[in-house]
Amino acid sequence: MGQQHHHDHGHHHAHGQASRAFRWSIALNGGLTALQLVVGFGFGSLALIGDALHNLGDVVGLGLGWGADQLSRRPAGGRFTYGYGRSTQMASLLNGLLTFSAGVVVVVEAIQRLFNPVPLVVGPVAWAAAAGIVINLLSARLFGHDHHHDLNQRAAVLHLLTDAAVSVAVLLSALLVGFTGWLWLDAVTAIGVGAAVIWSASGLLREAVALNLDAAPRHVDLTQVEACLAALPGVLDVEELHVWGLSTSRTALTSHLLIDPAQLAGQRLEPNDLLALAHERLAAMGIRKCTLQLETGPQPSR
Repeated sequence: MGQQHHHDHGHHHAHGQASRAFRWSIALNGGLTALQLVVGFGFGSLALIGDALHNLGDVVGLGLGWGADQLSRRPAGGRFTYGYGRSTQMASLLNGLLTFSAGVVVVVEAIQRLFNPVPLVVGPVAWAAAAGIVINLLSARLFGHDHHHDLNQRAAVLHLLTDAAVSVAVLLSALLVGFTGWLWLDAVTAIGVGAAVIWSASGLLREAVALNLDAAPRHVDLTQVEACLAALPGVLDVEELHVWGLSTSRTALTSHLLIDPAQLAGQRLEPNDLLALAHERLAAMGIRKCTLQLETGPQPSR
């Protein structure tokens, strides 16, 4: 009972940290987006406008992620017998689509700008890019170290870190334009920015689509899970093993375990003891929603 209380406390603490991180990241990146758009359009930097569009996608994506994070906490009820955890997977998918689209827009505009350079005022662009580096790194830091276990939060952190890298590229490009006068550098940097955005979004989209199709989460090793169940006392075989995500942070499992009652009796174990042991080992692997059915296997002939 004490272990369950500790787990629930940690779970609520993680949710609270995630909620604060989403709130502050939305506020900081909303302000940054407005600043970069004003400076980008006012002083002629398409690379900075591209960075701002990516930030705008992040603000929308963070809003979706925050809303899904809140929705996923609602208890199951009515037709939603599994709860609303899948909303975090849908948010990750929409987030990836928005980011991918923003990257395509930036690349297309940059190719056009490459053949029609626009004068660039270096100072304001460089300062806006530097602000982007600081704000994105700070926002990513707000999510802490637990974001790796939640695709929804991992998507948010990935966007923020990508934006920080993009802002570094924009800053270097602005400084080089200031030293050399080569206006085409801004367009080339914008193409690189767009390509980086498309690349990062592609990976997120692949994982989000997989999870929405009930694929096993990437952090779950199916071979290891099956071996864990097969190694339980009295288990002869593992059948109908299914693992999928209830949300971007909760994993479910169902399986049939073929058992030998004689082996269980020999080790003085009841079927309920076997189930408890299976749940304990699966929980250690991050799988806490389990439905296991015990079936008696063929008995050896005497």
